[in-house]
Amino acid sequence: MEDASKNVHELSIVQSVVETVLDWLRAQPPLRVKAVNLRVGALSAVVEDALQFGWEIAAKDTQLEGSTLVVHEVNIVLYCMQCQKPEEVEGTQFFRCPNCGTPSNDLRQGREIEIESLEIEDEA
Repeated sequence: MEDASKNVHELSIVQSVVETVLDWLRAQPPLRVKAVNLRVGALSAVVEDALQFGWEIAAKDTQLEGSTLVVHEVNIVLYCMQCQKPEEVEGTQFFRCPNCGTPSNDLRQGREIEIESLEIEDEA
């Protein structure tokens, strides 16, 4: 049951991405979308395989059918008060500055799920 609920989560995410891209396409000249590039943070709690599976379902019978979903994982970045700068963290277990070891809960990157770009071609 847990796997099914997880897939529903990813399906709702890709449905939202499809709707957003289709809304944008309505205001454009006829375009063919080859790929949608998505930035997904390491802490976003999504599974890429489930996103890919959901993409095929959500894009079916739309202008996005046949396009590719390209997922770019975004690493975790926290702000270190001791070093006074953002630092990339290796894993998801410990939020400590990799330089000085100071703990931080000031996350600057790693939770996002956002459309980064579209790869398109003119249908004409």
